[in-house]
Amino acid sequence: MRPIVLGVCSALFFAVTFVLNRKMELAGGSWAWSASLRYLFTLPFLLAIVAARGRLRPLLTAMKERLSSWLLWGTVGFGLFYAPMCFAAAYAPGWLTAGTWQITIISGSLLAPFFGQWVDGPDGRLYIRGKIPLHGLGLSLIILAGVALLQVEHARQLEPGQVLLGIMPVLLASFAYPLGNRKMMELCGERLDVFQRILGMTLASLPFWLLLGLYGLAGSGLPSSSQVGQSLFVALSSGIVATVLFFRATDMVRSSMGGLAAVEATQSLEVLFALAGEMLILSAPVPSLLSWTGIAVIIIGMVLHSMFSQRYSSEISVPLSTPNPVSSLAAEGKE
Repeated sequence: MRPIVLGVCSALFFAVTFVLNRKMELAGGSWAWSASLRYLFTLPFLLAIVAARGRLRPLLTAMKERLSSWLLWGTVGFGLFYAPMCFAAAYAPGWLTAGTWQITIISGSLLAPFFGQWVDGPDGRLYIRGKIPLHGLGLSLIILAGVALLQVEHARQLEPGQVLLGIMPVLLASFAYPLGNRKMMELCGERLDVFQRILGMTLASLPFWLLLGLYGLAGSGLPSSSQVGQSLFVALSSGIVATVLFFRATDMVRSSMGGLAAVEATQSLEVLFALAGEMLILSAPVPSLLSWTGIAVIIIGMVLHSMFSQRYSSEISVPLSTPNPVSSLAAEGKE
């Protein structure tokens, strides 16, 4: 029961990102500052964590060896993930963005052919490319149907152009995160742990965040004290607390496929938490029956997808220590 509670708590802290980004946007804050401050504030905390574990020097050595790759994929995985999410907050409620973000599971599946692994064969080492998991992709369409229901309701209240500005950035983010993150995992292998990799990607994406901060400065001046404080809270709640809680929960049940599936399914509650947060903090209206239906479909799709991924992993004898796509996207996708 404890891992489930930790998973639910992590979803709650992850949801803070969607609510506060929307709040800062409605208050007139620049989306560019919301995005850049989030990572600038997270950096010192990650540095402290990695340094305290005595793993900072190996990270810096690894980054120096392949600096261009770190800069490229760190910017793709973090920059082209979080900046579009903050931009979308100007055109869509946080709970709607949170619901649409669940499509990242589908995006990650579609990227499978771009990755592979070397295996020993009778004729020497072969590079086997990944295949799109068609069975899992079929279940993912349930999530897509739920997202469509949410967007249909939202589209009734806005111009088509505004709807696209609330959807397209999230779609870009849903592909950028798994692409950048998996490229970095491929680059690091077993050499670095997850906190080292997150810190490395944050350091590598710093030029992007500094340029985005300059863009925010030119467009709207310095951020308000309120936006600075809320960005710091997002960095702590989502970047530190939520991530630690989720990884702790998955670590507690790493030897149980059913336990992992249950913990991962808790992340679908982000949509409900974001909705509740906006209703309490921003006095957002109660969604219509159609939107509630879409939320329910997304949660059902997340649960089924998680259960299927664990069952499929056990059938093909994947080691229990191997992270599956749902946990990787659910946890690190909020970074």
